[in-house]
Amino acid sequence: MDEHDRLKIKAELARIEEEENVRILYACESGSRAWGFPSKDSDYDVRFLYVRPAEWYLSIRERRDVIERPISGMLDINGWDLRKALALFSKSNPPLLEWLRSPIRYLEPYAIAERIRAYSAATFSPKSCMFHYLHMARGNYREYLQGDTVRAKKYFYVLRPLLACGWIEKYREMPPVPFEELAWDLIPADSELYDIIQRLLARKRAGDELRMEPRIGLLNDYLEERIDYFEQAAKQLDAAAGVADEQLDELFRDALLEAWGKVSV
Repeated sequence: MDEHDRLKIKAELARIEEEENVRILYACESGSRAWGFPSKDSDYDVRFLYVRPAEWYLSIRERRDVIERPISGMLDINGWDLRKALALFSKSNPPLLEWLRSPIRYLEPYAIAERIRAYSAATFSPKSCMFHYLHMARGNYREYLQGDTVRAKKYFYVLRPLLACGWIEKYREMPPVPFEELAWDLIPADSELYDIIQRLLARKRAGDELRMEPRIGLLNDYLEERIDYFEQAAKQLDAAAGVADEQLDELFRDALLEAWGKVSV
C-alpha cells in the first residue's frame, strides 16, 4: 500500500473523530484489497468501529448507529457503533468477523478489538456463516456469470464466498480473509481449475481490468456444482454456542471507560 494513501486514510479517520465526537476503536481494510486481488483503480474500503460518550446512549430515542461518508476519490469509508457491532457479533455476523481478521489494519489503539476476537470462536456459527457466503455467491453468479460473455473479474466474487463455504465445512471456523489462503488450501495445485484461477489472479493483480470475455466453461461448471452442493451442506451444520449478553455488556462498558476515561452522566 502507498504510504501516502495510508496517511490520507488516517487523516480522514481523525477528521471523523473530531466532527462526530467519537473514538474510533478499530479501523481496517475490507473488500478486494484485503482479499488480495485489487484492481489498479480499486477503492479503499475502510471500515471502522467507534464509541460515543456514555451520555449519548442514555436516551429514550433510537439513534443512528452508523457513520457513512460519501465515496470520495478512491476512499469508501464507513463504520458501526460498538453497541451495534456487539449485537451483530453475538449473531456471528460474517462482515464484522472479516473486519476483525483483516490483514490491513489502519488503527487499533484500544484493547476492545482483540477482546472481541477472543470470543470469536464461541460466537461463530458455521450454519449462519455458510448461508451468508452461499447467498453472496449465488447472487453474484446469477447476476454476473450467466451469459456467453461475462465480466471476468466477477469470477472472484463468486469464487471467494464459495471457497469460504468450503473452509467452514472443512475446519468449522471463520475462513481467512486473503483469497489465496482459501484457494490454495481447497483447490488441488495440480488441477486445471487451479491453473485457470492462478492466471486470472495474475492478470487482475497486473492491472488487467478483466472486463467482458467469453465465459470459462470449466470454471462455471465448478461454481454451479459448488453452489448446489453447499445448498444441502449448509443445512447440516451447527449453530453457534454463543456468548452471554452479560459478557458483551462488560466489553461495551470497558470500551467506554478505556476510550473516554471515567464515565459520568
